[in-house]
Amino acid sequence: MWDNALPSFLIGLREGLEAGLVVSVLVATLVRSGHRSRLPHVWTGVLAAVGMSMGFGAVLTFTAANLSGQAQEAFGGALSVVAVVFVTAMVFWMRRSARSFSGELKEKVTAALGMGAGVLVATSFLAVGREGLETALFLWTTGQAAGESAGPLIGAGAGLLLAAAVCWGLYRRVLHLNLTRFFTVTGAALIVIAAGVLGYGVRDLEEGGVLPGSTAYAFDLSASIDPGSWYATLVSGTLNLTPQMTWLQILVYGAYLVAVMGLFVRGVRGTGAARTPATAAAVPTPEPTTRRLPRWGAPTARRLPRWVVPAAALAAPALVAGVLVAVSGAKPASAATITVSPADCGRGFAAPEPGRQSFQVRNNGSRTVEAYLIDPSTSAVYGEVEGIAPGTTRALIATIGSGRYAWRCVPAGGRAVTSAAVRVTGGGTDRPVLPVAEKDLAGPLAAYRAYVQKGLAGLLTRTRTLQRDIEAGRLDRARADWVPAHEAYAALGAAYGTFGNFDAKIDGTTAGLPGGLKDPGFTGFHRVEYGLWHGEPASSLARAAGRLTADVAGLQKDFPHQDFDPNDLPLRTHEILEDTLQQELTGADDYGSGTNLATAEADLQGTRELLGLLRPLIERRDPQVLTAVGSWMGRTEHLVLAARREDGGWTPVERLPTGTRERLDGAMGQLLEELAPVPDLLEIRRAA
Repeated sequence: MWDNALPSFLIGLREGLEAGLVVSVLVATLVRSGHRSRLPHVWTGVLAAVGMSMGFGAVLTFTAANLSGQAQEAFGGALSVVAVVFVTAMVFWMRRSARSFSGELKEKVTAALGMGAGVLVATSFLAVGREGLETALFLWTTGQAAGESAGPLIGAGAGLLLAAAVCWGLYRRVLHLNLTRFFTVTGAALIVIAAGVLGYGVRDLEEGGVLPGSTAYAFDLSASIDPGSWYATLVSGTLNLTPQMTWLQILVYGAYLVAVMGLFVRGVRGTGAARTPATAAAVPTPEPTTRRLPRWGAPTARRLPRWVVPAAALAAPALVAGVLVAVSGAKPASAATITVSPADCGRGFAAPEPGRQSFQVRNNGSRTVEAYLIDPSTSAVYGEVEGIAPGTTRALIATIGSGRYAWRCVPAGGRAVTSAAVRVTGGGTDRPVLPVAEKDLAGPLAAYRAYVQKGLAGLLTRTRTLQRDIEAGRLDRARADWVPAHEAYAALGAAYGTFGNFDAKIDGTTAGLPGGLKDPGFTGFHRVEYGLWHGEPASSLARAAGRLTADVAGLQKDFPHQDFDPNDLPLRTHEILEDTLQQELTGADDYGSGTNLATAEADLQGTRELLGLLRPLIERRDPQVLTAVGSWMGRTEHLVLAARREDGGWTPVERLPTGTRERLDGAMGQLLEELAPVPDLLEIRRAA
């Protein structure tokens, strides 16, 4: 994550400093000209620019998410090229304008004061909005290149915070900074980073079919360099250099770096001799520095040119990686291309070298194919690529150790075909995943259906008792009966519409209902709960109780005929408690009873029941999962049960001490983390 933060940190720092200096100049000009009352117009423009930038980032994200895989590659590649163009233009513009843009802004503010508030708002909006759009675009492209968003966002956030602190210090005259030198150093760094983003964009365009050469590799060190190693991660995260690059990537990367860096350094040297010793610039009336600084780009007998330091710092990771590769004796090698189709499953597959390998899996058939790298003796899966369309190539990365390997091809609507096996000796071991077939889940699914059917019979008995108490006006007894009845329903493992439309009728809330509490669609347990704990008379509440009983009876009758996707059973081990964390532990669906923790305990029981049914399948694949789940299940349940009072009632979740509530949330969150592998372990795979 941290290796992906450096490029975004630099862009956040630079763009944040540029935008911050703009705001500083605008504010200082208004304050010193006696127009302090116009400051809200500046902040209005700034906030509008921030909102526009965030909206632009959201549009990029959701637009890409709705495209096909190949279209996403082309879209991301095109935006990477656009981002590089913007960053390059920004670097050169700020190098030229750092010393003069303060005066230009003052002139614009003076003109805006005479033309009304709207012009002043527009001035601040346009000045800050440009930086915001550039930042959003560059962050999106670096996030795409990194394959994750945490590192880029953390880096950008740190850069923006530092930029804000620097601008405040400059404005308050407690900090002095040679901005021309700063923008020159960071400009050189960003040119190197932009070259990597451009290379990544070219690769995306190749994979998206826009550019040729997607399999013409200049080098392929993936067999010798582990992409997850610290040095490969560092170089990839900062410079976007990967163990596998095409000729076109290398050509574009090198041409951009040589051409743009050459122009940048030439421009720095050309302006260095012409300007006076640099002082803090681009902010209103800063105090002069206390000592004269040597001119940028004017080398002395004892000092190297200033550009050498940032260049060396950026080149160091690549140099370290190169030395390690040279010492290991790695030689460039083309990635193995494996043909998958019913006729040629695994063609081109030879015994690979141990270590992390990248296979180019090409579908030469006429139907979509799922490809699996398996252990032929057990059908355990080392790697898989689903949905390979005819005529397309996808990458499959797997760690190869000692053992036997083969390819299994499963065409859409066809039978599985397995290639000849090869044996690999040497290297470590990588535990494959034993695939699950639909028949493996048939037994647990039948047991679960029997468990629910039995539970529904008991639930119907409880809801009838609740209905009779309400109809007889025994509301105190009805409140006591409501809690175990609702627990009985929760213990069945209901989550995310498990029982179709009946779930919304029996356990729905007011969320999404236009009439809220008065909406006719608000029915079930929570409708009765609201009436019981808010003084509703028995005469009007009886109708809601009768409808609840009728819906439970309808579910009991309909349940044997409901269709269940076997994949939903492992998924529900995680979903039940995810729903608990979002609803019960926040009090979001409490309508007066204060018994969210009682429901949470029932949810834990339902999850235990499911895990018990799936235990044999999980133990064969990863018994450590059950050990960790059992430990955190016990801790979480202990914290929940601690909220049960001696009189049998429950402490409402919002009345728990802050520390207790934080521990409970933390334990439930960790339990969900431990449960997360279960759906993947028990996913139905056609390789089985």
